Amino acid sequence: MAEKLTELMEEVAVANRILANEGVLDAFGHVSVRHPTDPGRYLLSRSRAPLLIEPDDILEYTLDSEPVRPPKVHLYAERVIHGCIYQARSDVMAVCHHHAPAIMPFAVAGKPIIPVFHLGAACGLDMPFWDQQDEFGDTNLLVVKQEEGRSLARALGSHPAALLNRHGAVVVGGNLRELVSRCIFMCQNADYQLRALALGSPDPLRRGEVKLASVLNSLPNVTGRTWEYWTMRLEAAGGMPPRRSSGAKAARRPVPKKSRVTPRERRKSRRR
Repeated sequence: MAEKLTELMEEVAVANRILANEGVLDAFGHVSVRHPTDPGRYLLSRSRAPLLIEPDDILEYTLDSEPVRPPKVHLYAERVIHGCIYQARSDVMAVCHHHAPAIMPFAVAGKPIIPVFHLGAACGLDMPFWDQQDEFGDTNLLVVKQEEGRSLARALGSHPAALLNRHGAVVVGGNLRELVSRCIFMCQNADYQLRALALGSPDPLRRGEVKLASVLNSLPNVTGRTWEYWTMRLEAAGGMPPRRSSGAKAARRPVPKKSRVTPRERRKSRRR
């Protein structure tokens, strides 16, 4: 189990860095994954820019978004987004909150993102909106309270993604690699949709096409292929994270006998 947990922590760090390298995350935003053996916990980094996250930054949280061990570092203020979605959706194994430039025009204008090309089907039909103002009035727009997180989870419902008015988006997946693909395809779709509007009315995918294409996009051979591609792009950019440290202290190397200096030899050396 420890080995599997270590590998997953490393993958969470890579996922954060991939999404930063591909323009989905910037200094803000975060990715989490449900614990591999305890569904009542999830893994999320300490508060840090996604492109800098290392495996050793990944912490364990309960679904109430409390750290399992007392932290010595700053935590993400919006971690309740993750915990509340995991509480509401047993099928969700990974969550991302982002403010990608591609989707922000839709979040600001309150206009839906609709699938306009086959990979865009990964985000599904009828993407919901969540407006914090409706239930909580004037806020700083950060989702930091449990009741705010639960409200967002209700708005997300069974959908793969939701837009937060004037704020950003949440995206979920059945595993970490599917989540990364969905986030990137969501942004590509939003970009194509916005460009198509300059030419006329976009011709969206039909409901049946979305259903069939979304299944195709979540197949392991597809998510494995895209993960390999984006990982190579990250590696080419010099952005791959270090491996997780073992936590064991390095053993002190003994001084070879020949190099040990006796007190008598030390006194002779001073006279020279």
